[in-house]
Amino acid sequence: MAKIEFRQVGKRYANGHVALENLNLEIRDKEFLVLLGPSGCGKSTTLNMIAGLEEVTDGSLCFDDVEVNGVPAHKRDVAMVFQSYALYPHKNVYENIAFGLKMRKYPHDQIDARVREAARALEIEHLLERRPGQLSGGQRQRVALGRAMVRQPAVFLMDEPLSNLDAALRVSMRASIKALHQSMQTTFVYVTHDQAEALTLADRIVVMREGVVQQIGSPDDIYERPANRFVANFLGSPPINFLDGVLQDDGDGVVFRRGDLSLAFDDATRTMLAGRAGQPVSIGIRAEDVSEDAEDAACCLVGEVTSLLPVGSDQFIGVRSAEQSMFFRVGKERTLRVGERVALSVNRARLHVFDQPEGRNLKVSH
Repeated sequence: MAKIEFRQVGKRYANGHVALENLNLEIRDKEFLVLLGPSGCGKSTTLNMIAGLEEVTDGSLCFDDVEVNGVPAHKRDVAMVFQSYALYPHKNVYENIAFGLKMRKYPHDQIDARVREAARALEIEHLLERRPGQLSGGQRQRVALGRAMVRQPAVFLMDEPLSNLDAALRVSMRASIKALHQSMQTTFVYVTHDQAEALTLADRIVVMREGVVQQIGSPDDIYERPANRFVANFLGSPPINFLDGVLQDDGDGVVFRRGDLSLAFDDATRTMLAGRAGQPVSIGIRAEDVSEDAEDAACCLVGEVTSLLPVGSDQFIGVRSAEQSMFFRVGKERTLRVGERVALSVNRARLHVFDQPEGRNLKVSH
């Protein structure tokens, strides 16, 4: 069992910099938790606290309800995989994977069994006699994973482990890491700034910004119901489109207005926003939440195509509407031209509404 709990944890450095502020988080036994955010948000600091590589300056860090603030790294049952692989260049794959067990003086037969079991699971059995310099980036990362696996830790920590790999290899390695978690039945804590990794791998995601947690939830919760404008903008490719405007009452309830543009809400949102007429808001429209039929005239964007961006199975278009540039996803088979006028119906139910200036999502925080 490996439940990890942060109780009002903070991290302050001698120069006064606050890397983490009042973190309250319970990482459940055997879950795959992803810490997501931009550089400098505190995610690696959080991971290093679990590993014992960073000192807790405020609050309590607990493993299975036992405080470990003062427990040194080598006495915590954790294994860590770094971005840099950190393999010994003069040792072969077998020796790299076995190194930690040898240092702990495990019996030879037990070391051999664990190394070969890990190599089998990671499909690197045929590489055991090679040295790191003879391996590809993906193979070296599998060796680093194997070295952590053989320790059979209670907690598996990963700090940006795929950032040095090319795009295609990252996809296959994500699948390998997901399968590894399912087979090991161990708590995984994973740090990344890559939204695709977070959405693919996580049971839950913790979105962080400047040392403060912005939202904790399942990938679906985070993407479909972002707590605020920052979270909404951080997830999505291309990023969500924002339009600033005001709520107005059109007699049937509130609508969004920006100059001549009017966008109607679905009934549930209209009810939720009742009484807010006159409030300045930002509307969020995800790239995929439009259609070209333009049947919903009360919730429609009309504008000029400014760019065409084919991306394999999809096509993104830049559209200038309501004096703002936006990007949307349309069918690949659709033939469009730059300069053409288009009308796009917006899915009313999927409109996000953020207050100004705090940026809270009014549909999830009312």
